[in-house]
Amino acid sequence: MAFYRGAFLFLLVCLLNHSVWGKVELTMNDNLEVYLGDSAEIPCHYSFYGLDEEPSFVMIQWFVRAAGSGPRMRIFYSDDSEQIVDNNTDYSGRIEVTSDQKGTTLLIQNVQLSDEKEFFCQVNGLAAGYAERKTQLRVFAPPEAPVIEGVTTGVSVSNIIPSKVASCEARNGYPKPNITWYKDNEPLTPTAGQVNVITLVTRESTGFYSVQSTLEYKLAKQDKDSRFFCEVSFSVPGDIRVMESHRINVTVHYPTTMVELWKESPKGLVKEGDTVELRCQGDGNPPPLFIFSKEQEPDVVLESRGDVLMLPTVSRKDSGIYQCRPLDSVGQAVKGEVQLTVHYLDPAVVIPKDSEVMLTGEDLVASCNALSSLKTVTVWYKDGEVVGHGNTLHLDDATFETSGEYVCSVIVPSLPSLNTSGSVHIIVQGGPQVVGVEEEVQLAEVAGRTVNLSCEAHGHPPPRISWSIIGSQHWDEVMSKSNDHMTHSTVSVKVSSDVSAVCNASNDMGTEVKVFSIKAIPRVTRTAPFSPVEGSGVIIVVIILCLLLLAILGSVLYFLHKKGKIPCGRSGKQEITKEKHTKDDIVVEMKNNPKTEDAVLLKAVNGEKKGPNEQ
Repeated sequence: MAFYRGAFLFLLVCLLNHSVWGKVELTMNDNLEVYLGDSAEIPCHYSFYGLDEEPSFVMIQWFVRAAGSGPRMRIFYSDDSEQIVDNNTDYSGRIEVTSDQKGTTLLIQNVQLSDEKEFFCQVNGLAAGYAERKTQLRVFAPPEAPVIEGVTTGVSVSNIIPSKVASCEARNGYPKPNITWYKDNEPLTPTAGQVNVITLVTRESTGFYSVQSTLEYKLAKQDKDSRFFCEVSFSVPGDIRVMESHRINVTVHYPTTMVELWKESPKGLVKEGDTVELRCQGDGNPPPLFIFSKEQEPDVVLESRGDVLMLPTVSRKDSGIYQCRPLDSVGQAVKGEVQLTVHYLDPAVVIPKDSEVMLTGEDLVASCNALSSLKTVTVWYKDGEVVGHGNTLHLDDATFETSGEYVCSVIVPSLPSLNTSGSVHIIVQGGPQVVGVEEEVQLAEVAGRTVNLSCEAHGHPPPRISWSIIGSQHWDEVMSKSNDHMTHSTVSVKVSSDVSAVCNASNDMGTEVKVFSIKAIPRVTRTAPFSPVEGSGVIIVVIILCLLLLAILGSVLYFLHKKGKIPCGRSGKQEITKEKHTKDDIVVEMKNNPKTEDAVLLKAVNGEKKGPNEQ
């Protein structure tokens, strides 16, 4: 039945086409661009000309055809009585058609890549005329973000032809995206011997395009800091857009053309005993390994660790010019050099050595020298105090105080940690010199008392002190002390009569004595004369006592009178006779003040006049 109906309609259209009286005009867009998955609306506007009135019968049909000249397929039919979406097509269930007196519109839902075809709109008004036009549907799908990968092994500048630098891929785009390469924001175009781009386009089973591009580039040393990236350009409805990959740095391999060698540590000057670190660096990439040597021994390879040469506990023999060369610089005169100077300070040499014996009054010149690679300063010390500057020390007119240890300290001002010292022990020999021997000591002391006599003698060897005492049988040495050049002795002597004491100081160099003369003063007991000061005090006490007695007596008399014990008449009057007393009736005995008896002091013994050693 459907077959006959279709044949009838086809025959009717053919007959009407040959007897058209009117004209139909259609208006459609040549192209329509949509994103994958969106909906597409294809309008078809029509109008009739040459008719007095609108046709009573209008037939509309939509056809689709792949690009080119292949057969087309109907997907929709409508007339005044019915609308039919053709079955068993790619558009069954996906299209809708709306119509009015001005035209018809085809709506395609969920557009696929396979929908990129020509869509025909055909309008037939029978006697009113027949016409058709088409619209090309374009479908767009942006690709994924580009992925760039650089060559991980590095590229050598020695390669004669361009080498692979990086690859870039943009996947699942439609239509086919394009890839452009950049170096430091400058586009790279294929250039013979310099830039080569290899592009591989793949049509996936899904209909998308994937594009892979490989950049081959002839690198130079200055490209070690360059940044490469790729840019993907793709079409979208009504526009062209781009996406950039991240930027990568390509490892550029180039030979070493310059080498630098320097002292890493210690900072500043180097002294013996230091550990020295030398570091070598070249401009090649990858950084080369280095071999170290000394200019004086170029064939002896020093043991190193990579780019570092360690010299532990250096000495002056390690001074010299050190060199480093890249291990791969065969046939190239590429090297780095550094001068290493190891400073030193030898132990101080003191002359006289160890110790020196002098006689009092002699002169001595001591010297202190230390060999050094730098300027030195020498200072002499005795007992922690500075006694001289310079390499020589002059000791003139030696005395026993000159004896002692003299230390010379040698330092390097520019390298204070470099220092040394030496010493010499000076011994001054001489006969005893008794302190205060110039005059005889005259003393006076009360008989029966004890006197301390002191004697001090200087000399070397240390003098021996002995005492010779005439006039006293009771004496003892109460104190004795000595050191390298001094002896001190104190004796306690009981004065019973005039005494002569002799201090005898002696050593191998001679003898000297000191004499003490003590005059004994007899002890005298006598009545002390009346002292007005003491007498006045006694009188005042007596007057006070008399006044107290008179007051008590008056009180007693007054009490007896009140009791009637004492009559007041003449007959009872008694005469009181004043009794005279002579001055001999009252005797006051004034005893001697012991302080007065002891007033005579022995000035030279334990008193005001001290011995020379006690000044």
